[in-house]
Amino acid sequence: MKRDSLSSPLPDVAAGPHLGSPLPLEWVGMQGIALPLWLEEGGQAQQVHAWADVQVDLPDPRVKGIHMSRLYLLLDAFAAAQPLDAPALAAVLRRMIDSHADCGSTQARLALAFPLLRRQPALLTAGLSGWKSYPVRLQASDSPHGFTLSLTLEVGYSSTCPCSAALARQLLADAFAAQFGEGGIDAVAARDWLHEHASLATPHSQRSTATVTVPLTEQAELDLFPLIELVEAALATPLQTAVKRADEQAFARLNGANLMYVEDAARRVQAALAPHYAQAHVTVQHMESLHPHDAVAQAGKLAGNC
Repeated sequence: MKRDSLSSPLPDVAAGPHLGSPLPLEWVGMQGIALPLWLEEGGQAQQVHAWADVQVDLPDPRVKGIHMSRLYLLLDAFAAAQPLDAPALAAVLRRMIDSHADCGSTQARLALAFPLLRRQPALLTAGLSGWKSYPVRLQASDSPHGFTLSLTLEVGYSSTCPCSAALARQLLADAFAAQFGEGGIDAVAARDWLHEHASLATPHSQRSTATVTVPLTEQAELDLFPLIELVEAALATPLQTAVKRADEQAFARLNGANLMYVEDAARRVQAALAPHYAQAHVTVQHMESLHPHDAVAQAGKLAGNC
């Protein structure tokens, strides 16, 4: 619809004089912008629903405000020019800074959060699998000091308490000794007794999370699937999706063979990451089934957080 030629031009309040306190601002922008992104993982393209936070600095105290629509349109064009990679992130940040040259901006930052879906095969049953979701967060910034990028990934696993397992074994051993004494043991009778009483006491386990943050360069590949595999192999008890009884039994065996405190889990992941990432930060969280609080441990220090 055409505007009436006699109508007044639309007001641009942001272009008016700045009458408030003349102070610079560290960051100004938007949070929670919905964004479709394309990723190349495992030789296949995957579309994810991401949420973006984007800001630039406003160092000139005389400037009233930034041009948020410019940032939004640059972000929209960035999403259309997928697949997502580190060079694309660096390029869009530089365009954002250039778009605010009239505001004196010299810095920009962008955070992208999205769930990454990956097919998880069953431990034993051929052809059985299901989808697992891994929360991912990318944080990138550009400034006169250079470009920085970090990748944060959450990986779920199961943890069984070593102390609880030892206490459960002691109860079972005592009950077994009370039943069969020190004389000869009939193998069939012992097996029948174990079928009935081996769960006299069971160790407590919990769903747990390892959150790893690694720095990346502008030339680095994102490599999300290899990072997932590295962390899951270190912990050895990844969460399962579709299972049959044989798979559930195999999972129980993995937990029994990999008893771990929260400290053990953090050290396992830290040791697995060390040969591949010079600086990495690891946080593990065991959501206790014994206590109404969680157990946590951290390892490593990430330099240059954006």
